Amino acid sequence: MEEQDRSQSTPESSLELASAKSYKLVEEPVARCESNIVFGEVKKQLCLSGPLITVNLLQMCLPVISVMFVGHLGELALSGAAMATSFAEVTGFSLLLGMASSLDTLCGQSHGAKQYHLLGIHMQRAMFILLLVSIPLATIWGYTGFILLNIGQDTEIAAQAGLYARWMIPSIFAYGLLQCHVRFLQAQNIVFPMMISSGMTALVHILLCWILVFKSGLGFKGAALANSISYWTNVLLLALYIKFSPACKKTWTGLSKESFHNIFNFIRLAVPSAVMVCLEYWSFEFLVLLSGRLPNPKLETSVLSISLNTATLAFMIPFGLSGAVSTRVSNELGAGRPQTAKIAVRVVLWLAVTVWLVVGTTMILVRNIWGYAYSSEEEVVKYVAVMMPILATSNFLDGIQCVLSGACRGCGWQKIGAFVNLGAYYIAGIPSAIIYAFVLHLGGKGLWMGIVCGLLVQVSLLLTITLRTDWEEEARKARERVFTSTLPVDMAQQS
Repeated sequence: MEEQDRSQSTPESSLELASAKSYKLVEEPVARCESNIVFGEVKKQLCLSGPLITVNLLQMCLPVISVMFVGHLGELALSGAAMATSFAEVTGFSLLLGMASSLDTLCGQSHGAKQYHLLGIHMQRAMFILLLVSIPLATIWGYTGFILLNIGQDTEIAAQAGLYARWMIPSIFAYGLLQCHVRFLQAQNIVFPMMISSGMTALVHILLCWILVFKSGLGFKGAALANSISYWTNVLLLALYIKFSPACKKTWTGLSKESFHNIFNFIRLAVPSAVMVCLEYWSFEFLVLLSGRLPNPKLETSVLSISLNTATLAFMIPFGLSGAVSTRVSNELGAGRPQTAKIAVRVVLWLAVTVWLVVGTTMILVRNIWGYAYSSEEEVVKYVAVMMPILATSNFLDGIQCVLSGACRGCGWQKIGAFVNLGAYYIAGIPSAIIYAFVLHLGGKGLWMGIVCGLLVQVSLLLTITLRTDWEEEARKARERVFTSTLPVDMAQQS
């Protein structure tokens, strides 16, 4: 009976009623008490972003910890594990992360509109699609060694990487499910349980690596298996929390056939979301490949790897802010509060600049000693010191684009974001890197300066789009997206 009643109502009528009420309720308070709202917004975003930064760091640590354990088994094992991890990131994890990011829009806006049951539906639909996508990705991982060998990698390293990747195959299915659970909880502002589960998983992972690498006889294969076990452990912990926690009582109502409706609507948002993420991830990996073709490739590759690792660590802070603002923007647009969504974007930009002042200043102050954390070679340390001011500049731009990309996900602009990233990195960034590095002979500095050019274009485009946004129109679109999702597929097509 409930499904029949829902199918008889039109999304337009529900949308007009909800939107009219919400706008009348919030327009005057926003104008009258903006300073209080800004202060409250800062507090909300800090409470969200703090745990999210921790979650991102802990999840990022899992493959890093595995490679660290493998490093004690010899140079060949380390090279194979590192290459397999990079290959897995490019061909699997980044794609699934991007597709799952579409839930930032769908779950966040549904929660803001108080259509709580839809969050569980969206998550189930995403889990189903990501599991299907993981099957061909797992097949690609099974041929990692063959692929690496045919693109010119060393025979022994390619063989070791292929073996490591095959033992990592179970992790790709867990990773997709994990990202769905994370987005489901993040949309509800439930972040501390994720922090606890990620912390517990990281501790278990260290113990697993020690047992499987050194005690079980599996050697470096044990490190790959530890990745799989740890990802599945994190999924299980979050699934148990969602099922039994009172906080998710309204949003998780059990398995439903409704999750098989509107699958193509989900795919239309998930594909550009994946493209948006992958284009950015792949551009940085491409820099590492280019560094191998520079004069003195060992030095250039080492320094670029250190730079990439340093940039990734610093990136976790704006990445947490990005998750916070995507949640805040999607929640407020779904609730029909466009002015609050606009304030959320302004607040996160201010926070991103503040963070950069601290992180950028720190990077410049430690530039002469930072290289010793990775190498005792004076040549490497001095080169890293030269790179640090460039890294500080790129991290500033990367932080701004990261939070603006979070606002894009909150609004559902993944397709726009994909085109922006395509132009910024592959029309401006990488060609500039090639010119600086190989034509002007600036080496690794030139490669990173090219990325700075790409980031500058990306920030300019995203900032222009954000400043020209009609937030009332975005709120209308959000409400329409939410209420259309309550209809069966056939009714949605008829209306």
